[in-house]
Amino acid sequence: VQLQASGGGLVQPGGSLRLSCAASRTTLDTYVIGWYRQAPGKEREGVSCFSSSDGSTHYVNSVKGRFTTSRDNAKNEVYLQMNSLKPEDTAVYYCGAVRFRTCPRYGLGPQADYWGQGTLVTVSS
Repeated sequence: VQLQASGGGLVQPGGSLRLSCAASRTTLDTYVIGWYRQAPGKEREGVSCFSSSDGSTHYVNSVKGRFTTSRDNAKNEVYLQMNSLKPEDTAVYYCGAVRFRTCPRYGLGPQADYWGQGTLVTVSS
């Protein structure tokens, strides 16, 4: 299972970024895809979950209403659209694949079965 995350960068508070996680169609159809982040000095946390099997999603409370995860079937990518970014969103973001068919009600937590490389998101003026 191979995952490739991209799309990070520097953005001002209140701005937007879209992260992409590219994988094979089989991977996206078989696993739920999570986005995770790890800020300096902090533990990794699960940010979002997307299931292609049933369309379920989950977001950690701190990003609800600001972040949206979705899939582009034609491109075999899962996105994390991040709006109204805050300095506390600054972190290295990772996508991961988890052997679930649906997103758990409590979210994915910090674990995944397969990882993509990280992409740095910096929110600063």
